[in-house]
Amino acid sequence: MSRFDLGGKRALVTGSAQGIGFALAQGLAAAGAAVVLNGRDPAKLALAADRLRQSGFDVETLPFDVTDHDAARAAIDGFEAGSGAIDILVNNAGMQHRAPLEEFSAQAFDQLLQTNVASVFHVSQAVARHMIARGAGKIINIASVMTSLARPGVAPYTATKGAVGNLTKGMAADWAGKGLQCNAIAPGYFRTPLNKALTESAEFNDWLTRRTPAGRWGEVDELAGACVFLASEASSFVNGTTIYVDGGITATV
Repeated sequence: MSRFDLGGKRALVTGSAQGIGFALAQGLAAAGAAVVLNGRDPAKLALAADRLRQSGFDVETLPFDVTDHDAARAAIDGFEAGSGAIDILVNNAGMQHRAPLEEFSAQAFDQLLQTNVASVFHVSQAVARHMIARGAGKIINIASVMTSLARPGVAPYTATKGAVGNLTKGMAADWAGKGLQCNAIAPGYFRTPLNKALTESAEFNDWLTRRTPAGRWGEVDELAGACVFLASEASSFVNGTTIYVDGGITATV
């Protein structure tokens, strides 16, 4: 079990003030990692950090806009110089917008691309440069069941998460030989602020419980195990893969 121990490691989790990002940071901290919370709102980050510190976890915050290439590079370079190495990166920041494809605005489409795809490039590149110099590092991208499936009203989101899946493969192709393991976690339907419109819909809840073999929504804590595995030495020869944590929804028709 020592191969799952994250003691002495530091993990940066983007978009971690709430929802899946917060749960992943909490799971990594419980496995022994020091965690660095990221978001654009310093006040929300401070509240999230306080919640984790109440459990005795080692927590720092690093507010910056993941869609801004220069800001991400400056924040990460500054942190590495002043606080130490980022050993684990979890690219969790993301957004959703629902509309029929024929009515989907170009502005909303571009915002999805920047938040869900470009941010993974910006932050990963900035962190990977330091990891490559050390010859070791873990990058975990948060994909989705929409990496391989589609539903009406979310085609652009589906496109972005498909891109995250393939970008993960590209990261492995470029960086595995330099000591990095780059993988993705694809959550199914979880109760999060991003899914508020769906969790409040009786019609959608009925469809989801019938469509998912597990017969229920996922709880965000259930993502922590896959994250700890991919962040730890237990996954030392796992590269370029996407682990679906979805109650079986992608395994069935």
